[in-house]
Formats: sequence, C-alpha cells, structure tokens
Amino acid sequence: MSAKTIKRPTLGLALLPIVLTLGVLAIQLFHYKDFTPHIPLACGLAITATLGWMQGHRWQDMEAGALRVVTIGLQSVAILMVVGMIIGTWIASGTVPYMIHAGLQLLTPAWFLAAGMLLCSVVSVSLGTSWGTTGTVGLALMGIGAGFDIPMYWTAGAVVSGAFFGDKISPLSDTTNLAPAVTGTNLFDHIRNMMPTTIPSMLIAFFIYLVVGYSMIDGRPVDFAKITTITAGIEKHFALSWVVLLPAGLVLVLALMKMPAIPSLFAGAVAGGAVAISFQGASLHDVFAYMQSGFTVDTGVKELDSLLNRGGIQSMTWVITLVLIALGFGGALEHTGCLEVIVESLLKRTRRFGSMQAAATGTAIVTNLVAGDPYLSIALPGRMFSPAYRGKGYSTLNLSRALEEGGTLVSPLVPWNAGGAIVITALGLGVSDGHFENLLYIPLSFACWISPVIGIVYAYLGWFSPKATAAERQRWHDLGEAIQIIEPDSGATLQPGLATA
Repeated sequence: MSAKTIKRPTLGLALLPIVLTLGVLAIQLFHYKDFTPHIPLACGLAITATLGWMQGHRWQDMEAGALRVVTIGLQSVAILMVVGMIIGTWIASGTVPYMIHAGLQLLTPAWFLAAGMLLCSVVSVSLGTSWGTTGTVGLALMGIGAGFDIPMYWTAGAVVSGAFFGDKISPLSDTTNLAPAVTGTNLFDHIRNMMPTTIPSMLIAFFIYLVVGYSMIDGRPVDFAKITTITAGIEKHFALSWVVLLPAGLVLVLALMKMPAIPSLFAGAVAGGAVAISFQGASLHDVFAYMQSGFTVDTGVKELDSLLNRGGIQSMTWVITLVLIALGFGGALEHTGCLEVIVESLLKRTRRFGSMQAAATGTAIVTNLVAGDPYLSIALPGRMFSPAYRGKGYSTLNLSRALEEGGTLVSPLVPWNAGGAIVITALGLGVSDGHFENLLYIPLSFACWISPVIGIVYAYLGWFSPKATAAERQRWHDLGEAIQIIEPDSGATLQPGLATA
C-alpha cells in the first residue's frame, strides 16, 4: 500500500467510528441479549482502520499505533493474570472462606452494605489495588451477602464503591501515581486535592447503603438456617485458623513497604499456595492447577460452590482478550487523530473553567467507554488538557482530580472496560450468562458516579478549584514551557496540544 497524503479528520468523521461501534455494541447487547463485547470492539477497530486508510494513513502505521497502546496496557494484563492466581490460591488456602465465615458471624445484615463499603475502602487504600481488593475481600463479601439474602448487585455496588475509591486515594496505587505524573503535579498534593470530593461522596454512599440495609432487612426475617448451612460447609471443607490470613498479611506488609503491585500480589499468590499445602492438605500439583484453572470444590451447598469455584489465569482470559482488543481500538483512534480532534473541539467550546473541568472529566469518561482502559483514560486527556489549564492560570491539580474521577472511578462502571470486566468476572456476576439484572451494580456504585458530579459542580461554583501557585508557575517555566498566562475566565482560548509533564 503506497503512502498517501494524510488528511486530518473532521469532527463528524472522528466521531463516526465511536458512534458506529457503540451501535454494534447496542445490537449485541439489546437485540441478541448477548454480553460479549469483544467482536463489536474488534469491528470498531476495523471501522477506525478503514476510515484512517481513507484519510491517507498506511495500515502498517495504524497497526504500530494500535500495538503501541496495547504495549502500554500490558501491565494491566499482567495484574489480571496475577489476580486470577491469587483468587485461586486464596480460596484453596482458606483465606477467602475464613473471611466469609467470620463475616457471617460478626456482621449484621442491616449494617452489611455500609460496613462492606468501608472495609473495601480500607483494604484498597492499604494495598493500592482495586482489582486485588475486588477479587479477594470483595469476593468474600459476595459470599456474606448471599448468606444474608442480599441481591448480588447491591453487594457488588458496595464493593465497587469502596474498592475503587480506596484505589483513587492510595499513594500505592498506580492510577493515583499516574494522574499527577501526567499533569506534572505532586502526588500528595494531588491526594489532598481529591478530599473535597472524596469525603462527601463516601459519606453520601455510606448513608444510602445504611438506609437501604435497614429498609431491606426491616420486617423480613433473616434466613439463619441458610447462614448456618454456608458456615457449616466452610467448616467441613477448610481448616480455619488465623494462619490462613498470612497471605493477606504478607501482601499488606509488602504494600506498606511500597513494593510494586505485581511482585507483591504474586508473593501473595505463592503464600496462598504454601498455606494450602501446609494447612489444607493440597499438593504442589494442586496449587499449580489452582493458579492455572482455579479452585474447585463440591460442598453440597449451591451458593457456596458458586462463590468458591473460581480463580486461575484461565478465568481471566475473557477479561484479558477484551482488554487487548479495547486497547487496540483506542490506539487506532489515537493514531488516526480521532481522539485529538474530539478533544480539540471540546476545548474550543470551553471558555470558562467550569466547562473546561467538565470537558476534562467527560473526556476521561468517553475514553473509558471507547478505549476500555483506565490508564489510557488518564494519560490521553491529561496530555491534551494540561496546556489549557496552564494557559488559564489554574493549577493542574484540578485536572489530575478530573482524570481520577472520570478515569479511575468510572472504569468499573463500563462493563467492557478492564475495570468493569474484572468486577463482573471476579465477583461472579454472570452477566455473560444472560443475568443482565446484575448490571444494576453500575448505578448502585454510588460513590463512583457521585464524585465526578460533585467535582463538576465545584468547578462551576468556583469551590475547591485552586489557581496556580508561584511555585507551580516556576515549575512550568523550569519544564521549558513558554505559556502565556491568561486571566481565568477571561474568555480567551488556548490551542490544545501535548503536555510534557
């Protein structure tokens, strides 16, 4: 294929592959009642490549652009594989069953949703991983919720609210470090600046879960026979002792030592295997099988079996293949200039700070929708919007907060995103089996969507929207960026471009 003159796409042409892809997704979901977004996203990649070829891009270049973004997301794939291993060995070791057993003994049904959200928040802040928290503590909470006869989607909503909010403010989290790195801000300044949206969002979500918990249980007898059956099944098939919590303790210690996520989680998987061998009577070959294909057991209790028969790398193949295809789609959109044209169009319409903050949050959300990766939803808008914030004299702490709220928090609410896919797979929501009612966890993850709304309202009101300090302006100057500081809300605009944070 010979080289052509590359044409810049118009806004309509840039939006076309996104609209068509969402249309194909809608047909798959609503017409065929089949939630497997892989092929619709692959069609979106093909549509984008075709339109790019019509604009003069060579296939080799588009392929390189797509694979470059796929390469960026390979860390996500590695984490997914390790999370699959850790789920398998932590069930086999008795770690997850012990948590379920203790939770059924200690928690009350009325407080369960609110307490579950707080527990996931604490664990996620400590470990710095929402995915690991979802697949371990979140899975245990699903078992406790089943014992209390609480619908799966309510429990999943509380788990997601806590796990991803903890990830958002943890200094050990990769996304919490990525957002300030992309925007050129300090990590702990970034965390402090997120508190005005984090605290009220969590309080509102906690209150809702508390009210719902009491109203759901009030007047309805709790099925203690079911709880007794589940706890008896755990006691029969697992040796329960504080020893089984050692894998979780090891991961917590490594996280506090600021060890990287992948080796820390892998160490937890290995520790789980060691406890399974020494305490539960498993063989080394069994542990390898748990890591590869997941744990299997027949307790005779249907609810318990559905929770414990899971894990392993193979359980994550659905998610991994989805992530790879979505990343390729996002890479093609970026290489052909579609995403840049859309962001530039937004910037031209954002003459005031409030609209600019809303546009940055919205761009992160849309990138989550079309690219399927939380890292790209932070990195791409961060690079594109940084010059605009600096040009208007506003601290890029505002931008890093918008990226976390539209990127980190929204990712679990998009089922074909890496975050949403890990939630559906790790929590056993069974969406791919036609149980679409479990997608109700999306609106019920209150903290995840309330926070972006509060952040946008703050921006329009001018609350908690810091201007650039003298030190920050000096840092911009040191970075070699000759940016004319425009008075905030003066109506002046700035040409968008790539930031060099």
